Amino acid sequence: MIGVPCSIGTVGNGRVDVHSAARRYVDVLEELCECIPVQIPALGNKFDFVDLVSRLDGIMLTGGRDNVEPFNYGGPPFPDDEVTDPDRDATVIGIIRAAVDAEVPIFGSCRGIQEMNVALGGSLHYRVHVLEGKMDHRMPRGENVPSEEIFKIRHMIKMTEGGLFADITGETEVMVNSLHAQAIDRLADSLEVEAVASDGIIEGVRLKNDKTFTVGVQWHAEHDPHGHKLSGGLYEKFAEAAHQRVKKRLG
Repeated sequence: MIGVPCSIGTVGNGRVDVHSAARRYVDVLEELCECIPVQIPALGNKFDFVDLVSRLDGIMLTGGRDNVEPFNYGGPPFPDDEVTDPDRDATVIGIIRAAVDAEVPIFGSCRGIQEMNVALGGSLHYRVHVLEGKMDHRMPRGENVPSEEIFKIRHMIKMTEGGLFADITGETEVMVNSLHAQAIDRLADSLEVEAVASDGIIEGVRLKNDKTFTVGVQWHAEHDPHGHKLSGGLYEKFAEAAHQRVKKRLG
């Protein structure tokens, strides 16, 4: 059973509030991990996080439109018009901390890597594209942009020599998609870098001295993992760790 934390959004032209996660995350977990994906509502601190993660074999942290609020890492406040989801922030930060303590596997994609870094004590850049010497990592903008253009492979990342990512691919560099405005600034002490973009933005992290699989990537690994050696390989490693967790949980 893989927990998939939800964001709060709306359907029906904004008339109905919903807890939701993009279908692609759920479908890929079912396809590649032989698991039951279970969506977790954004209830904030109403959870007993230790009890919650004790019932799960993995956590999939998804991307999302909203950014992690800066009070969670001591950053300056967002502009008044910034879209936020404080209930998701509280839910996911609590889940990550409990899951790390319980050695429950975690795989974070896009917003997920940012949540991991914040939950473990790191900070974020608010807008990468306004920083000197950095690329614009955001998705294509404009009306009616097709999905294949949004998730198009856009830039190279360089992998840490001897790291997990390099071991999966047998290579030193790989191309990835890019759909984010925020990114890791100060790396949490308990994380180590697995990959960086050419402009120095951190694209992959792993928990130091990890006893299971605790990994975050800045790209959307759920998009075409069958056709992307690194993304597909990370899902395989996540699945292996989750199935090991089943054996441990059930005795």
